[in-house]
Amino acid sequence: MSATERTLDLEKVAWPAPRVGEAIEWLARKAGLSARAAEIPSAPPNIEAPEALARWIDAAALAAGVEAEPAESSCADAEALVSKCGPALLQVRVGSESRFLAVLAAGRKRVCLLSPTLMTLHVEPAAVRAALCDPLESAMAGEAEQVLAAAGVPPRRRRRARAAILRQQLGGKRLGNCWLLRLPAGADLWPQFREARILSRLLGLLSAHTMQYLLWLLSWWMIGQAALQGRFDWGWLAAWALVLFSMLPFRLMVTWWQGLLSLRLGALLKRRLLSGALQLEPEEVRHQGAGQLLGCVIESEAVESLALSGGFLALMSGLELVLAAAVLAFGPCGGLHLCLLTAWIGVALAMAWRYSKHRDWWTQSRLNLTNDLVEKMVGHRTRLAQEPRARWHEGEDHGLSGLLALAVAMDQSACRLAALVPRGWLLLGLLALTPAFALAQTSAAKLAVGLGGVLLAFRALQRFTGGLSALAGAAIAWKQIAPLFEAAGRELQKGPTSLLSAPATGSRESNQGDVLLEAHELNFHYPARGLPVLRQCSLTIRPGERIVLEGVSGGGKSTLASLLAGLRVPDSGLLLLRGLDRQTVGLSGWRRHVAASPQFHENHVLTGTFAFNLLMGSRWPPQPEAFQAAETLCQELGLGDLLQRMPAGLLQLVGESGWQLSHGEKSRLYIARALLQGAELIVLDESFASLDPENLRRALQCVLARAKTLLVIAHP
Repeated sequence: MSATERTLDLEKVAWPAPRVGEAIEWLARKAGLSARAAEIPSAPPNIEAPEALARWIDAAALAAGVEAEPAESSCADAEALVSKCGPALLQVRVGSESRFLAVLAAGRKRVCLLSPTLMTLHVEPAAVRAALCDPLESAMAGEAEQVLAAAGVPPRRRRRARAAILRQQLGGKRLGNCWLLRLPAGADLWPQFREARILSRLLGLLSAHTMQYLLWLLSWWMIGQAALQGRFDWGWLAAWALVLFSMLPFRLMVTWWQGLLSLRLGALLKRRLLSGALQLEPEEVRHQGAGQLLGCVIESEAVESLALSGGFLALMSGLELVLAAAVLAFGPCGGLHLCLLTAWIGVALAMAWRYSKHRDWWTQSRLNLTNDLVEKMVGHRTRLAQEPRARWHEGEDHGLSGLLALAVAMDQSACRLAALVPRGWLLLGLLALTPAFALAQTSAAKLAVGLGGVLLAFRALQRFTGGLSALAGAAIAWKQIAPLFEAAGRELQKGPTSLLSAPATGSRESNQGDVLLEAHELNFHYPARGLPVLRQCSLTIRPGERIVLEGVSGGGKSTLASLLAGLRVPDSGLLLLRGLDRQTVGLSGWRRHVAASPQFHENHVLTGTFAFNLLMGSRWPPQPEAFQAAETLCQELGLGDLLQRMPAGLLQLVGESGWQLSHGEKSRLYIARALLQGAELIVLDESFASLDPENLRRALQCVLARAKTLLVIAHP
């Protein structure tokens, strides 16, 4: 259907809830995000529950080769969301039933919907906005009508007045019933480029720059013709000015396309690096340390800025070199100039390679020095207590001297690249023209063309060397962030998370015959160690059990806890949660049922509010009842005095790494964080070690009362 419609027949256009998986599959295929047939998991029986629906949509999207990103909007901004959301799913209400609009594409004037019959329908954004907000507005329409009648508003004006009242009353009402479909960050780059239309925009950039450059050449040709023929009439000058003005739109297009490409490519890079950072294994993060991770952040910014600026510069200067070579071919020394230009470009590449080596050495030295300084700053409290202040900066002067020497060598090679390459070509090009000029066997016009080609190549080489320098810096910075980029491409261990429903909350006695979690002959070793930490380890945990795991330091207790919590994957053996393995349950599903509080050195207080650190394992932003539950739990754990001391209570900022909290307060915060997740199994790894007897008694009582099933790791 091609006509744009103003109203929607939701019975015909909206997809029923059991067919949401099919809608996602066809949206992905029609939008070009995925071409494969998907095996969509079956709908859960409690699909009307928001959390169950969100998990199922997430699982269905993963099965279709895309990801579903939840999006929120207010009633006031609903139309703006609709005009920018394709491809997406929008949940609407048809009576008491949930249905879904499959948005294939969207714009400010029309929205393309995919119907359950796979027909496309074009409607106005206002019609989709009405379908989203009508259930909320209809609930208040009667009250608004009564207010207008009591105020004596004429009937002919009530419609607009009622709409204004509803917009005012419901403008801030949140709508969380939208899922944006997009490719996962770890997908192949080519499909992501196609989704972001990188190639078409790059072609537009090159075309606009080519037209701008050709018009620039035309303007110089006109000036040259007028000068050589000795005619500078007003008509000729007007034509020259018209050509110059014609360059302006293309120059604006070049700036527009370059900015748009920079934003899109930068967003793709940042999204992939963030995804890769989140998929790093704990050992990989622990091996690098704070200084090296900070270096990765710094170098990622360098890759984005240097690669994009240098790439555009090298690309456009390469195009200019080709056009300059075409001009040189029409000069008096066409073949000689082309050979010299080709050879000189090779010299430029060799000098750029030499510069890249110097920059690589300087970058490694700078990162090592940064890493040392950051690690010393992280441990400044320990150094304050254990090391005299006079020894804090030993070795830093030597490191700075080495860095300075490498910087001098790098700057010298950069100066040679930027100065010698274009000026050397200018000298060679003019020397090649000398015989033709001295023998006077070539016309002035041809000499002018040859000289113009030399100057064009000189200008292009200036930009070319700048692009090579930036690309060399980007290539060196890439070495630091390549592990993050590659980590994003790892196969995600996410299965159909909706398959494992929430366990029933019956009595412990009725569940004693069930098996909650079982481990059979688990083996695990760390990459840096030859011998396994765990060997043939087996364990069975039933609902309602209270288990204490004791052992000597280094015996593998914490490693086993991380395996049970899904933080690590065993090398071999079988680990089952209610009879299902991790691949079937999915990582997010596993962590919803098993919550862990790691050891103190692996647990952290993040910069933010106290409530954020308490509820970071729960849904965010939290509902008012979540704040109430967190405050009640803090009272039970003996943190009530802390809340009273903090001026903002739960919303108090606790400082970087929680420096405002004591050791025992942090421990109880970690315990509360695990309990508030409402998991079926709570794993506490030495969580009570830093508590005094009174707070230990209170914390034990709270944990035993609240945890459905409990595993505590402690020293003998």
